[in-house]
Amino acid sequence: MSGKIKKMGVTVATAVAIAVIVTAIVVGGIVYVAKPPVVKEVIKEVPAKRKVTLGFVLGGYIEGSTWDGRYIIAAKRLKWLYPWFDYVYDEAVILTGRDPISSARDLITAKGANLVVGSWEPCAVPAFKEIQGEYPDVYFLGNIGSDVSRGGNFLRFFPRQYQAMYLEGLVAGALTKTNKIGIAVGPACVQNFRRMAAFYLGVKEANPDATVYIKYVGEWYNPPVEREVSLALVGMGCDVLTHYTDSTAPVEVCEEKGIWFIGKDMDIVGMYNWSTTDTVAVSFDTRWEVIWDHFVKEYLSEVKAPETLVFLGMDDHIAMPADNPWLPGQTILPTVDLQNNNKTGIDAISPKARALIPESMIEHIKMRRDQMLKGVWDPFFEYPLVSSGEGVEMPGLPVPPKGTVVKPAGVMPSDEFLLGQLNFQLDGIVLVK
Repeated sequence: MSGKIKKMGVTVATAVAIAVIVTAIVVGGIVYVAKPPVVKEVIKEVPAKRKVTLGFVLGGYIEGSTWDGRYIIAAKRLKWLYPWFDYVYDEAVILTGRDPISSARDLITAKGANLVVGSWEPCAVPAFKEIQGEYPDVYFLGNIGSDVSRGGNFLRFFPRQYQAMYLEGLVAGALTKTNKIGIAVGPACVQNFRRMAAFYLGVKEANPDATVYIKYVGEWYNPPVEREVSLALVGMGCDVLTHYTDSTAPVEVCEEKGIWFIGKDMDIVGMYNWSTTDTVAVSFDTRWEVIWDHFVKEYLSEVKAPETLVFLGMDDHIAMPADNPWLPGQTILPTVDLQNNNKTGIDAISPKARALIPESMIEHIKMRRDQMLKGVWDPFFEYPLVSSGEGVEMPGLPVPPKGTVVKPAGVMPSDEFLLGQLNFQLDGIVLVK
């Protein structure tokens, strides 16, 4: 089998292990080899001395947030799975202007946390780097916005949400009647450039005539400004709206204006009852528990040199019993997946929205999801990444001029590039100032 998957500057030969049955899929002349499914064990018994407490330094509030709220849902799920697991937290540390170092120290010394998580990048950088040496037996875990610095017991993480956002782009492109789709974007950072890039690629694949418009809120959580930005996009004629912010304001605008909303980060219908499938065409759920599980297992195994950059995707998962209370009957929980009103995959598309989407596109969405669950396809491998000339200059990393093909088709960019160097908006996305 001669197919190869390339990473930026590196060629990785596909290998087939002896006595392992794999599935080969040919897409555009490239042969992808599916990883065999591996069901990870649920560890029930752990010696008392190895009990784990995960401490969260939360940038925002739990209530009314798709981000910090979902972190705590993830922790509750692990506590249900593992009797040896517990969690503690300190919320709104950044929003209330408090010191993340003091918060982390308190979680460790007063509440017994042996892994500490920063939910926003400012919770962890530079705070965790400054104190990691004081607590060498603690894992410090930092969410990534644009900074990928790490080392020792300071570990960084993010989920490949962009894979689900690409699928959402397929749905949005198929639904729009005005051919105008809007995104209310929080801050300008690599995390959001990566998100809008994947969403845009899905939109254009489904509907080449559609245009994606973005307007910045400037912050992750500012309900009045999120509302103002959402209304401005709707006023331009956008009839499908999504957001990379954390409040309910954008979905409320969609309800008021009778347009489709595309959710992110969590199932806001099934988990929070913020809206209904009459408004939410589709959403995706980020299962942070899969990432916590990864780090906790390394900690329990006393790994001396833990993986410092963890970027898990749809082909990574944890196992759960069929009688789980979240998705009964489902025994594999991928890191990210389409989820809406407690339904996953194609079934996550709103019945009302699905009736408006051609069956051929439904089958296409299903195919792409299946390929990503198997780890044999990725939108950032398939398509080139071409700069619009808009973006954020970073130290030693200017914004590429308009029209620059930063990453050609058929090459898989490195994790470091996707997490810390994609500092530009894709050509074709329209920035509304």
